[in-house]
Amino acid sequence: MVKKTTSKKKYTPNSKEKYMCAKHKKFFADELLKWKNDIIKANNLGNILNSSDDNVSSADIVDQASSYTDKSVEMKALNRSRKLIAKINSALQRIKDGTYGFCEETGEPIGLKRLMARPVATLSIEAQERHERDEKIFIDD
Repeated sequence: MVKKTTSKKKYTPNSKEKYMCAKHKKFFADELLKWKNDIIKANNLGNILNSSDDNVSSADIVDQASSYTDKSVEMKALNRSRKLIAKINSALQRIKDGTYGFCEETGEPIGLKRLMARPVATLSIEAQERHERDEKIFIDD
C-alpha cells in the first residue's frame, strides 16, 4: 500500500499578522508544549539508562571519582531541565493570561524573531542587553 504524503506547510508567525493574534498564541503554545515533552522524555530516558549503575561500586578510586563526576554533571543537567520546564510552564501561563510576548520591564512587544529563537524570553532584546550590562557592572565592582 502506498502512503500518501501531504505537503501541508508548517505555520510560521509573521509580522504582517496582528502581534500575538490567536494564530501566534497557538503556534507558541504548541512549540512550548512540544519542547516540554521532549525534555521530559529525554530526562526519563536518561534516568532509566543511568539508574542501573547506581548500585555499582568500584574499589578503584579513579572509577569512583569518575562516576561521582558523571553523576554531578547529570544532576546539574537535570536541574537545568527542571528550571527550563518551570520557565516553559510560566510562558504557557502568560499565553493564557495574555501577557506572553510582551517585555516584563517595558511592556513592549518582545518580537517574533526573538520568541521563535527563545520561546521562554520575558525581556525584549534591549531590556535583556540592559540587564546583562547592569549585571556585568555589578560583577565588576
